[in-house]
Amino acid sequence: MPTNKIHTLRDLIIDMARDMLDAEKQLTKALPKMAKAASSPELKQAFEHHLEETNIHVERLQQALQKMEGASRAKKCHGMQGILEEGEEQMALDATPEMKDMALIAAAQKVEHYEISSYGCLCEWAKCIGETDVKKILGDTLEEEKRCDELLTKIAEKLFASQHVGTA
Repeated sequence: MPTNKIHTLRDLIIDMARDMLDAEKQLTKALPKMAKAASSPELKQAFEHHLEETNIHVERLQQALQKMEGASRAKKCHGMQGILEEGEEQMALDATPEMKDMALIAAAQKVEHYEISSYGCLCEWAKCIGETDVKKILGDTLEEEKRCDELLTKIAEKLFASQHVGTA
């Protein structure tokens, strides 16, 4: 597998942003499936809303890459691929609708945590090298990912409280 030569923090930012571009594109294909698999109307709506945001995240990454390297090529994100494969397993569970929703939330939060850690690094690194525009662009995405993670936690708490999931 060919690797990119990383000599500077700028090179590393570009490499990771290209990776995240592919990650977000993969997610645009997975979120509609997750929404379809969810039984909770609130969870379906959260997945559908996050799909809209994810399309914007793709645009922001393309914009950041254009600013930094004049192109917006993606690089295969194996990390997201693996997380989404686990999500496919959650969608195929032989479980009650409530249990499947809880499993879907866990799968979605794995995605969010991957994105939060990646965007957190990208923002900090962009700040370190004086790429304030890139930091702002990707910082907006970072904040949306954090909000999505918080929303998923609230949905899981509500689901647990209202259904008394798994307490029998």
